[in-house]
Amino acid sequence: MLKPNLPSIHDEEGAFIPKGLPMVVDAHVHIFPHDIFSAIRHWFDEHAWRIRYQLTTSKVFDFMLSHGISHIVALQYAHKPGISEKLNRYMAQKCKEYSGRITGLATVFPGEYGAERILQKAFDSGLSGLKLHAHVQCFDMNAEEMNPLYDLCQSNDKPIVMHVGREPKSEAYRCDPYQICSADKLKRVLMDYSKLKICVPHLGFDEIVEYRNLIEKYDTLWLDTTMVLTDYFPMKEIVELKGYRLERIMYGSDFPNIPYAWDRELKWLSESGLSHDDLEWILNKNACNFFNLNL
Repeated sequence: MLKPNLPSIHDEEGAFIPKGLPMVVDAHVHIFPHDIFSAIRHWFDEHAWRIRYQLTTSKVFDFMLSHGISHIVALQYAHKPGISEKLNRYMAQKCKEYSGRITGLATVFPGEYGAERILQKAFDSGLSGLKLHAHVQCFDMNAEEMNPLYDLCQSNDKPIVMHVGREPKSEAYRCDPYQICSADKLKRVLMDYSKLKICVPHLGFDEIVEYRNLIEKYDTLWLDTTMVLTDYFPMKEIVELKGYRLERIMYGSDFPNIPYAWDRELKWLSESGLSHDDLEWILNKNACNFFNLNL
């Protein structure tokens, strides 16, 4: 569980991606309009950790691209009804400003009025998938209101990045993630929507074993590595990527909302002993397959 005032790690950051790594696609980067970014940083200050990189959206992109990230998948989430269209317009505009370097995902607040229309409009504007966050939006992934969103994504061949792992949990959320999130609940979605591609961030933390088993069984499920390869959160077990189905694991940083150096996870991967072919799957091939990227 997240606790207030978690430590900031003052580790040294590199000027470029670690030497020897293949092309890097960061599949989990957050952007928001200035006012929402500021509110999110205030929330983290109060309930989690001090965000190290206090950057605007354009500076987030400029920083990462200048440090050797080849392509960025940008994510947002609507924390309340009525703001999704604004966020989707913002995302589409930023993607146009960085044409070919950024893939942007849409958001919608599950159950809000006009959710299907909002999402279809976002896809029509060029956005490449849907981002949802159960901890913030307090949805049950098996609720009836979710089915139209799954249907729409599946029919448009758009993937979903859906934070439905139970951790990192905070008492500051309006709901208890342990009540609405579980690998078993996601399994029902995977069974009902056999062509819908879903990525669960943070390797499904804290149900690490359960999600590792799910990607063995379901070809439409991916996991991203965000923040769990950095020795930051207390883990029940050591993550051994060599034991995973690596063509279903993709790299994500959670930049800029992190309390340590931007390349901390990349350094871990470069020192992991994984083969160059394995690293290619994690660092670019899986993101290309999941988000239909042509890089």
